[in-house]
Amino acid sequence: MKELVPLNQHVVLSVTSGKEKTTTSGLIIPDTVKEEPSLATVISVGNIDNADIAIGDTVLFRQYAGTKVELDGNKYLLMPYAEILAKIVETEEL
Repeated sequence: MKELVPLNQHVVLSVTSGKEKTTTSGLIIPDTVKEEPSLATVISVGNIDNADIAIGDTVLFRQYAGTKVELDGNKYLLMPYAEILAKIVETEEL
């Protein structure tokens, strides 16, 4: 089994894209023309001091950020830590 290990200040994200969708009128919208997701799960973090993210966190990033990588049939996104805009956290209702 191969593992994608980020170097320096990079992060590996797992991006799950949806499958093709059929509209109510029967038109099929393939995966390739849909907007890319901007949310992903952190899989691995490189050598980053005081990182605000950890493995398993869900993060928000710029739409066209990072480099797409496919390894052993899984799709990943490798990007610099600085390209991550926010971390999604659960909070209690007020």
